[in-house]
This record gives sequence, structure tokens and C-alpha cells, in this order.
Amino acid sequence: QVQLVESGGGLVQAGGSLRLSCAASGRTRSSDVMGWFRQAPGKEREFVAAITGSGASTSYTDSVKGRFTISRDNAKNTVYLQMNSLKSEDTAVYYCARRGAVFSSIATTPSGYAYWGQGTQVTVSS
Repeated sequence: QVQLVESGGGLVQAGGSLRLSCAASGRTRSSDVMGWFRQAPGKEREFVAAITGSGASTSYTDSVKGRFTISRDNAKNTVYLQMNSLKSEDTAVYYCARRGAVFSSIATTPSGYAYWGQGTQVTVSS
């Protein structure tokens, strides 16, 4: 089994920053592709960012490019999402996810991920 636990969410003013963390435990590997998704009330879960096991490749949704940075520390089994210049439209529950072990490439849809955390709320006040 794989457990993913997010932390770092909270309330921040527009223009501020937050860093989300996702700690993985259980049957994890440094080669696992990891992603961040978010879901706002009444909306579908959407892709935010993802990173390959080595960290050499990343992908971002257009709306966060230049503002968010995904990174990972494989020694700590932790993935991060640094969020800068936050906007009110970034308000959502943010979820960490892991692809199945057989995949080495990034996926940008929720169906591409097998394991999910419980989510952490990010609220940006304008």
C-alpha cells in the first residue's frame, strides 16, 4: 500500500505564497511519477503539476506556469509544490497523487494516477 499525506495548506492573501508538501510512505520508489491536482467547489478535479521520478521532467497547467514550482526530495520521499503570486482562482483543495509503478511518464488527467492523498485546503483571499 501507498500512503500520501499533504500538508502546508492554509489561508493566504492574494499575491502571497504557500508551499505544499506531500509525504509518501509504504511501497514507494524514487522513480514514481508524482502529481498535484486541485478541485474547487462545484468543479472537476484538475491537473496542476507533475514531476518524473528523477525530477528531470516537469509539467504544469498553463494557469500556474511561472508561479508554481514542483520539486521532490527522494531521500525524504516528499514532493513539494511552491506556489507564488497566488490568486483567488487558485482557491481549492489540493491533492497529491502517484502514478502506478509501471509508468515513468507524466500524466495530466486524474485517471492516470493510482494513489491519492486526502487533500489540503488552500484559500486565497482577494
